Amino acid sequence: MTKLYTPLQSLRDGRWFKLICGASFQHLPAVRNLTLAYTLAGADCIDVAADPAVIAAAKTALGVATSLVESGQAQGMGYSNQPWLMVSLNDGEDPHFRKAEFNPNACPPDCPRPCQTICPAQAIVFEPPPTHPDNPGQWEPVQPLNSSHSPQRFSGVIDQRCYGCGRCLPVCPSQLIYTRSYVSTPTTLAELILSTGVDALEIHTQVGHFSDFKRLWGAIAPWVHSLKLLAISCPDGEGMIDYLWELYHLITPLPCPLLWQTDGKPMSGDIGTGTTGKAVKLAQKVLSAHLPGYVQLAGGTNHHTVSKLKAAGLLNPGTPTEFPAHPVQPFVAGVAYGSYARVLLTPILDQLDQYDEENQDINSQSFPLLSRANLETDPQRLAQAVAIAHSLVSQLKSVPKPVQPELSRFCQ
Repeated sequence: MTKLYTPLQSLRDGRWFKLICGASFQHLPAVRNLTLAYTLAGADCIDVAADPAVIAAAKTALGVATSLVESGQAQGMGYSNQPWLMVSLNDGEDPHFRKAEFNPNACPPDCPRPCQTICPAQAIVFEPPPTHPDNPGQWEPVQPLNSSHSPQRFSGVIDQRCYGCGRCLPVCPSQLIYTRSYVSTPTTLAELILSTGVDALEIHTQVGHFSDFKRLWGAIAPWVHSLKLLAISCPDGEGMIDYLWELYHLITPLPCPLLWQTDGKPMSGDIGTGTTGKAVKLAQKVLSAHLPGYVQLAGGTNHHTVSKLKAAGLLNPGTPTEFPAHPVQPFVAGVAYGSYARVLLTPILDQLDQYDEENQDINSQSFPLLSRANLETDPQRLAQAVAIAHSLVSQLKSVPKPVQPELSRFCQ
């Protein structure tokens, strides 16, 4: 028998699945389509950038998912309840909150462009510019994406696609690539939380950031009552457990559940199978500290994460009784998937992007942000995307496999 999970019940049962769209990922069509596919596959939480346009794109997808379920078009999928919408904020410098940049005009003509090959978000592009009209043998400098020139002539980093993984930095032969970071502005947070109606908030921090965290918390605390969940994400480091206890004493009591996100190897789940080992070890470390709250893996998570959690005895083998809001559990509450979850759907999203480029005047101001190639308008690709997403979600949950023929029949 299939159990229908609410997000809170998933936390309590150790079946929590979170999709991380990316704290710096602002490609609105991709955010919309990723949210739709993983929502229909049974995700409990969708984590997006604290950007009103990104939040709006995700909320639109959640609305589409609800309408499909209500009309019976998503029958047989893993969807049981609408997932919580989460935004991520940072208290200081953090790799999740940065963008890569470089001047394409400085790139040597004979460069093999390893940055373009290694970029998992396909955010680095090189398009040959036309020759200068007055001198056919001279190349005209490439133009920035936001200029009035055609984007087919753009070279460099597509800002909305870049999510700050940093893989391009060490491979550049000329070391031309750099990053720009940004930090959340506390004075804008309360308005953001209240105006967008997000369900959950995640704060990214690091050992040694206590004063920065306290500054950020001062702006957040008055509005925590409107949240269904507060999450704190922290990578490993010397004194990490003491630091997390320090944060716990600062923020409690809380009116909502607390979740500790153990960021094993940030933004690396799509690199290889071994990356998940660090995430599992860090989860063990935090669980052994008996911090009140739920523990969820992130950073290096992929298809091997659940099996390694089972082998380590960290995944709940049954269904526990109801826990209080801040339990101390002997097992993890769930797993968050970022780069790996996105890469799984990249082929389908690329097909939609190609359709969009071929059928839309990209310079049009009437529809500048969201793609017309929405996933729900293509029943076959929607079914494929949900089935792929289900292959990941179902490792944590017992959900029915999507029935593609039924979906195609109803969505037409």
